[in-house]
Amino acid sequence: MAKASFLEMLDKRPWLLADGATGTNFFDMGLQSGDAPELWNIDAELSKRVRTLHRKFIESGSDIILTNSFGGSHYRLMLHNAQDKVFEINKAAGELARAEADAVARPVIVAGSIGPTGEIFQPVGELAYEDGVKAFKAQAEALKAGGVDVLWIETLSAEDELKAAVEAASSTGLPVVTTMSFDTNGRTMMGITPQNFAELTASLDNPPRAIGANCGTGASELVATILGITETDEKAIVVAKGNCGIPEYKDGEIHYSGTPELMADYARLALDAGARIIGGCCGTSYDHLRAMRDALETHIKGDRPTIEKVIERLGEVSELAKGCSHGHGHGAAKREGRGRRRRRG
Repeated sequence: MAKASFLEMLDKRPWLLADGATGTNFFDMGLQSGDAPELWNIDAELSKRVRTLHRKFIESGSDIILTNSFGGSHYRLMLHNAQDKVFEINKAAGELARAEADAVARPVIVAGSIGPTGEIFQPVGELAYEDGVKAFKAQAEALKAGGVDVLWIETLSAEDELKAAVEAASSTGLPVVTTMSFDTNGRTMMGITPQNFAELTASLDNPPRAIGANCGTGASELVATILGITETDEKAIVVAKGNCGIPEYKDGEIHYSGTPELMADYARLALDAGARIIGGCCGTSYDHLRAMRDALETHIKGDRPTIEKVIERLGEVSELAKGCSHGHGHGAAKREGRGRRRRRG
């Protein structure tokens, strides 16, 4: 066992490999649509599957594994009548990942996953800012009790929710990472551009240690997003955790087009674009991660890619994403109303 330090590893390593999809791989293990995988953490038998997921990610080369707690907030657990188990579920999530990280000789970081509440903040929605902070803080403190090294806020789309989550997570004293999902023509669901995001996080009282993008609509759009973030804040430690290719609806199910070869190329381009932490989101399997690890191990960082090079290697991106990658598109569109909230992986 080698105890990991997130900040020390960032200082010593040019890149770190994060893990892959949670939901996609859990469905292969028997998770049913509509079920909450977070409840597996507190089931004696099903928790073994959670540990298996972490173990396979580590065996595939991951330096960072995310806990099974994406939907572990009070508001998300209300959907499953488990809102009174926030502490139990999140603490268990940390402990399960910690056990697998500590079982190997090399250092592996345990990141406490915190996803969106699923609610819209006032004045557009009903959730008060203070209640959002309270919910995020309860989850963050439970994850800390479970032994995580860093709190990893992911897949957010709105400014107020991001601020509430960072405020709550920062109060624990742990390092904080935050990513948003840019899935609407180079913007989040609530209209935030990569540039807006970089400027917003830099202006916070307690800026996250790393920022970036996850999920979205494919590897090419994700790299375009990274170009926009790194152009705006050259000093930021940036996370790239893109979906495995493009989602396609076939035979009643979502499939992802990305091959291990494509995800290896995505990892190289993400590194060249300025990302320091690189992983996969929806559709990313253990085989994809192994290919990404091999690619990063052998890659000599090259010039910052042009958007034309990204398109040539990974596929098309939207016109708005092209603009964001070149430093345009700073104005966030006004988007109101309740939208979808994607589960990681």
